[in-house]
Amino acid sequence: MRPGGTAAFHTLGCKLNFSETSTLARQLSGAGYARVGIDKSPDVVDINTCSVTDHADAKCRNAVRRALNSNPSAYVAVVGCYAQLKPEEIAAIPGVNVVLGAAEKFNIVHRISEAQQAESPAIHVGEIKEVRAFVPGFSSGDRTRTFLKVQDGCDYFCSFCTIPLARGRSRSATIEETLVIAQEATKAGAKEIVLTGVNIGDFGKAHGESFLELCQSLDALPDLHRFRISSIEPNLLDDELIDFVADSEKFMPHFHMPLQSGSDQILSAMRRRYRVDRYASRVERIRQRLPLASIGVDVIAGFPGEDDAAFGETIQRLQDWPVSYLHAFTYSERQRTTALRIENVVPIPLRQERTQQLRALSLKKQRAHYEQFVGLTRPVLFENSSEDGLRFGFTPEYVRVAADAQRVEGNKLTSIALERIHAAGHMSGELVDQTTSH
Repeated sequence: MRPGGTAAFHTLGCKLNFSETSTLARQLSGAGYARVGIDKSPDVVDINTCSVTDHADAKCRNAVRRALNSNPSAYVAVVGCYAQLKPEEIAAIPGVNVVLGAAEKFNIVHRISEAQQAESPAIHVGEIKEVRAFVPGFSSGDRTRTFLKVQDGCDYFCSFCTIPLARGRSRSATIEETLVIAQEATKAGAKEIVLTGVNIGDFGKAHGESFLELCQSLDALPDLHRFRISSIEPNLLDDELIDFVADSEKFMPHFHMPLQSGSDQILSAMRRRYRVDRYASRVERIRQRLPLASIGVDVIAGFPGEDDAAFGETIQRLQDWPVSYLHAFTYSERQRTTALRIENVVPIPLRQERTQQLRALSLKKQRAHYEQFVGLTRPVLFENSSEDGLRFGFTPEYVRVAADAQRVEGNKLTSIALERIHAAGHMSGELVDQTTSH
């Protein structure tokens, strides 16, 4: 690759991937590559893949095709979870030059230089059990909110999930090391930091530290403004952590807990480490301490063995619980997972029908959550970017708010007197003032 070339990045999947893409971008920037959009004829294209959602192959192929349409001679590197799990499949995609697994993706500069003259795609994918290193990072340049990677990998081996196979065992940096990265993110302009990982509640196990201790240490830093906890397992969300968030001015009243199923029978088949009563107790505790908090839920529809009764349990409990929104996923088979051995497979059309029911319920839950804020004034952190003359942002309670882009600044906390709920899934109201309150 020529010195001073350009590089583009395309990210599929989770917020952790966005954090890692930014780390890769900073590496290539340090090697002399200017970041451009994928449609701006880049010299290098890095595609960071996902294996959790369905159609990983199609999404990867589309990204490669898009890159080559922009520059037919672009050097295409594919990294991430899908690359670790199916490297040969990716290498067979026309136009791919190098495939980097979990242990190699952060060696992208070296691998590009090494393989640029190769006639066939280079594959650098090792055994996942040998992946031990933790590479920290944070997203930058994309959004006002920064996703700070505090943990990687997972030790849980749920029956439907390939993440331990794609990312390896649970690992993290120390609290001290994480604080340094958080301060770097703040210096880069972040006003809100979202703590992210595969299983963040497992933070610090190897170092004799805990996720709560990390949150307490971040809370004590003087120059950091707002924090948000990304998805956390219900069995790792204890009263002490909930109470800490309730008492903190910097940690936002927002929890996202994967449920996956409202049936204990299905949770057992999924090899989840909690049951329905534990989840219900977490929701109750959050509502006791933070009545207006946002509570997000992950749900899988159509897991093997999920009959009408089991799905009915899920629907009924989600209707009854005071949760704020759902992320509904249609179950899809994954190679090398134990769920493949479970009988009574749910037909795909029925899986999709149940997913749609869950998404319809999510809209109702979100509306009910938003209705609590009509007539209240809340601080909103708006994005720098705008859409159709509107600038969007979130309240501490994860209410999405739109305002006239000419009247509010990006990356600034602004007090909004909330008045209206829109069908598009956001609220609006009157500008009170630009503020520095949290």
